[in-house]
Amino acid sequence: MSEGMTDRKQLSKGWMYGALGVMAVGFSLLIFMTVMAYKKAPPIPAKITDEAGLVLATGDQIAEGQGVFFKYGLMEHGTLWGHGAYLGPDYTASYLHREAEICREAESRSRFGKPFAELSPEEQTGVSGAVKKSLKENRYDVNSGVLVFTGGEAESLKTQEREWSDYFAKGAPGLPPGYVKHPEEIKALTAYLAWASWAASANRPGRTYSYTNNWPYEPIAGNGPSSQAYLWSALSLVFLLGGLGLMLFFFGKFNYLGWKGDEAETPAKMAPPAFSLTPSQRASGLYFLVVAALFLLQVLMGGALAHYKIEPNGFYGFDLAKYFPWTLLRTWHLQLAIFWIATSWVGGGLFLAPIIGGKEPKGQKYGVYALLGALAVVVFGSMAGEWLGLNDKLGSLWFWFGHQGSEYIDLGRFWQVLLAAGLVLWLILMFRALKPALSDPKKKEFSILFLLACAAIVVFYLPAFLWTAKTNFAVIDNWRFWIIHLWVEGFFELFATVLVAVMFTHMGLVSLRSATRVIYLDAILYLAGGLAGTAHHWYFTGEETVAMAIGACFSALEVVPLTLLTLDAWDFIKLQKAPCSECGEPLAHKQKWAIYFLMAVGFWNFVGAGIFGFLINLPIVSYFEMGTTLTPNHGHAAMFGVFGMLALAVSLYALRAMVSDEDWASIEKYFKTSFWGLNIGLALMIILNLFPAGVVQLYDVVQNGYAHARSLEFTQHGFFHESEWVRIIGDMTFILFGALPFAAGVVKLVTMRRKAPQSGHESA
Repeated sequence: MSEGMTDRKQLSKGWMYGALGVMAVGFSLLIFMTVMAYKKAPPIPAKITDEAGLVLATGDQIAEGQGVFFKYGLMEHGTLWGHGAYLGPDYTASYLHREAEICREAESRSRFGKPFAELSPEEQTGVSGAVKKSLKENRYDVNSGVLVFTGGEAESLKTQEREWSDYFAKGAPGLPPGYVKHPEEIKALTAYLAWASWAASANRPGRTYSYTNNWPYEPIAGNGPSSQAYLWSALSLVFLLGGLGLMLFFFGKFNYLGWKGDEAETPAKMAPPAFSLTPSQRASGLYFLVVAALFLLQVLMGGALAHYKIEPNGFYGFDLAKYFPWTLLRTWHLQLAIFWIATSWVGGGLFLAPIIGGKEPKGQKYGVYALLGALAVVVFGSMAGEWLGLNDKLGSLWFWFGHQGSEYIDLGRFWQVLLAAGLVLWLILMFRALKPALSDPKKKEFSILFLLACAAIVVFYLPAFLWTAKTNFAVIDNWRFWIIHLWVEGFFELFATVLVAVMFTHMGLVSLRSATRVIYLDAILYLAGGLAGTAHHWYFTGEETVAMAIGACFSALEVVPLTLLTLDAWDFIKLQKAPCSECGEPLAHKQKWAIYFLMAVGFWNFVGAGIFGFLINLPIVSYFEMGTTLTPNHGHAAMFGVFGMLALAVSLYALRAMVSDEDWASIEKYFKTSFWGLNIGLALMIILNLFPAGVVQLYDVVQNGYAHARSLEFTQHGFFHESEWVRIIGDMTFILFGALPFAAGVVKLVTMRRKAPQSGHESA
C-alpha cells in the first residue's frame, strides 16, 4: 500500500457517533414495527363456519393451504397482497373479486329471486351496497376463534374450490396442466385464499379499514384507498423536501463532502510499483468466471420469462412450461441474480482485502478455493432442490430441501443454512486478510469499517431463519423485507461503498481519509431513510397504519442520497482524468471500463432507485400500483442497474489486474461492447415496455379495479401485450451485445496466462 493511502490526521469521532445514532434510531423504529406485526397480524381463526354453525374450514387447513401456496412456488407465479410475480393473478384480488360477484348473485336471489343482471339500476345499487357492507363487517370472535361467513361467502368458498381446481387442471399461464392436482391441496389452498381475502376486506376491530388497509382496490367489494394513504403521502413530501434542503445546505457549507474530498488531503500516487499478485488474489479469478457464467444463465432465463408474457403457454410453439414452468424459471432468475452479484462481491472482497492488509495469510488461497466450492454446492444444490420441490418429489421435506416459497428467499432452509455457513467462512477469510492492518494506526479505522461492512452482510441474513411455512403471512413478509430491503438495499449498498472506496484509494484517486469520510457519510445518508424506510413494503401486508406513516416519511428520505449520485458520476469523470505529473499514466486509465461501470451505477441508482423508486413509494400510488409492471420497471433499473453494474465493475477491476497490458489490449473490446450493450439494452427494456406498459396497467387499475388489470383479459390484449413483443429489441440488445460479450471476455481473460501488469498494484 502506498504512503498516499494513509493520512496522519484522523477523522473526527463525530462521524462515527453520527452513523451509530442514525442506526440506533432506525433499528428502534424497525424493531417496533416488527413487534407490532406480530401483535396486529390478521388472526387465523380456529375454524370458519357458516351462519348455521357448519364448519367450512379449520385453522389447520388454512395453514396447510399456505404450505401449498409456498410448496408450489405460487408466489413466483402470481402475488398475494400484491407481493410476488406478475404472470399469474394476484390470488387475493382474484378471489375477492369473484367472491363479491358470487355474494351479489346470492343477495340478488335472496331479495328478488332473480340474477343480479336482471335487476333494475335501483335494485342493483341496493344489492351492491348490501354486499359491500357485508364484506366489510368483521364477524371474527376473538374469544372463540370462530369466523362466521355469510351465505354468500360460504357459497363463494365452495364455488371457488371448484374453479381453482379447474384453473390448475387445465394449465394456468406458464404452468403445465395438473400443476396442483391433489383435491385436498386444492381445498386447503382455497381456504387459505378465503382467509387472505377476508383479511383484505373485513375491517380491523375499531377501524374503518381492513387488515391490509383496504388493499386491493376492488369497488364491488367496497375496497378503496383509506384516508391514511392520502395523509401520509402528503406528509412524506414534507420529509423529502426537508431532507433535500438539509443535504444541499451541508454540501454547500462543507464542499469537501463526497469523493473529491479536501484539496489538502493528498491522494495516493496513481502508479505504484509493479507487483506480483498474491496466491489468494490469483485464486479469486475463478469467482469472476463463475460470475460470468451465472450472469449469462440468469439473463437467458430472463429472456424466456419475458416470452412467457407473450405466449403464456408456449415458447414459439414449444411447450416449455412442461419442463420449465414459469415458477421454476422465475425462481432461478431471481436467485441467480443474487448469487452472481454476491459471488462478485465476495470475490472482490477477497481480492481487495490483501491490498489493505498488506500481507498474505498463510494458506489463504485454500480457504478461497474451499469457499468457492461451498458456493457451488449451494447454487446447484438449491436449484436441483427447487426443481424437485416444485415437481412434488420431496414429500414433507419440501421446505427444507425444495422451494421454500417466499419470493427472493426461495431456496430451501437446508441450503440457507449452508449459505449462512459460507458467509461466515468468507468473513473469517476477510478477517485473516485484514488483520495486519488492524495493528496499523493509519489503516485501523478504514479496516474496521471494511470488516464491519462484511459482518453486516452475514448478520443481516439471519432474519431469513425466523419463520416457518406456517407462520402468519404478515409476519413472514415483515421478516422477508428485512432481507430484501435491509440486507440487499441497505447493507449491500454500504458494502458497495466500501468496495468502491478501496478501489479508489488503491488507484490513487482519493486519500484514505476522504474514502473513510465517504463511508461514514453514506452510512448516515442511506441508513437514515433506508432502515425505517423498509416499512414502505408493509403498507398493505397486514400491518397497522403506523407502518404506513413511518414507511412513507422515511422512504422519502431514501431519495436524498440518491440525488447525490449525479454528483458522484461527475466526480468519477473528473477523478479518472486527474493528471499525474509525477508518475506518468495513472492506474485509473488502466481501469477505465471498471470506472465506466461505476458511472453507470450512479446513473441507474438515481433513475432506477431514485426516480422509479420514489414514483411507486407514496402510499396512495403504491395502493393502485403495487404488483403492476411499474414494480419490475423499478426492480430491473435498480437491481441490475445498481447492484448488477457494481458487481460487474468489481469483477472487471480485479480481472484487469490479472493480465498484462498487452493481453488486456486483445480483449478490451469485449468489455467496451458489453458496457454499451448492457446499458442501451436495459434502457430499451424500460422505454419500450416496462415503463409505458406499467403506466397503462396502473390506469386500468384505477378504471376497472386491481383484479382486472392483473387478468389475462387485460395482459394479453391491446398496447400492454404489444409492448411485450416490442421489448424483444431491448432484450436481444442486452443479451447479444451485453451479457454474451462480457462472458466471452471473462472466459478469455481467465483462461489466458495471468501475468502481473508491469505497472499496477503495489506489492502486498
